[in-house]
Amino acid sequence: MSFHRPTLPLLLGLLLVSSAAAQGLGPLESTPDHLLRYAECMKLARREPLKALPMAERWNVEGGGLGARHCVAVAMFQAGKYVQAAAQFEAIARDMGQDRPGLRAELWAQAGQAWIEAGQADKAAGAQSRALELKSNDADLWIDRGLSYAAMAAWPRAISDFDRALGLRPDDVEILVLRAAAWRNARNPAQALVDAGRALRIAPEHTEALLERGFANLARGDRTQANDDFNRVLRIVPPGSDSARRAEAGLRGEQPGAARPPAGSAAPAAPNAAPKSSGKR
Repeated sequence: MSFHRPTLPLLLGLLLVSSAAAQGLGPLESTPDHLLRYAECMKLARREPLKALPMAERWNVEGGGLGARHCVAVAMFQAGKYVQAAAQFEAIARDMGQDRPGLRAELWAQAGQAWIEAGQADKAAGAQSRALELKSNDADLWIDRGLSYAAMAAWPRAISDFDRALGLRPDDVEILVLRAAAWRNARNPAQALVDAGRALRIAPEHTEALLERGFANLARGDRTQANDDFNRVLRIVPPGSDSARRAEAGLRGEQPGAARPPAGSAAPAAPNAAPKSSGKR
């Protein structure tokens, strides 16, 4: 498993636009008309962000408040304007003062998403730290920041954050695989084997865990055990898939390239709507 941040479903699987989505900022904007306009704006921001952006900006000038500003930020994000989106999410969170700590945490988390997409992992970690100050019992936030630290190759910090996430979600296979990859990148394949083995006891056919155990054994010089796992992956996954290519590289004795977050795991989802209160992102 290697650490990277593709434009995956970004780790905050926020609510899709619906009546429930409008509740995210809705309590701050009490009229039904406002909620309806917010829901419509968010729907357009998700589907056609370049059309939504000027509409949301006009609504903001007309007094649309936090709902309009949030729609602006989401449209910017969806249009690939990640730095501007991050700044907007952070500004909304700051302007809320001390109100709604859970919502402010999600806004900081959304800022972290945008900073990661902008390739600025240090700023992402800073925003995620603000989120964690407000919502330290959210495992996904610890994963988010751990992935940001991984992108900076700050392995001890990444491992510490994955520890915290596991404390909140014990025996979560995805987190175990993330921590195994971090241990391996930190040049501790013995600990990587422990986490990969624990993950495989829970999910014996988990291909990322098999790959991670294979690369950990490879790092320890045990080609026979490593090849067993790589060949097992090749029997499970489609030929030509990313997992197959990595297993084939392992059979050639190649370790993954430097620091990238695990493909397909703990992936953040684009902030399509108002922040959700809890659950897997």
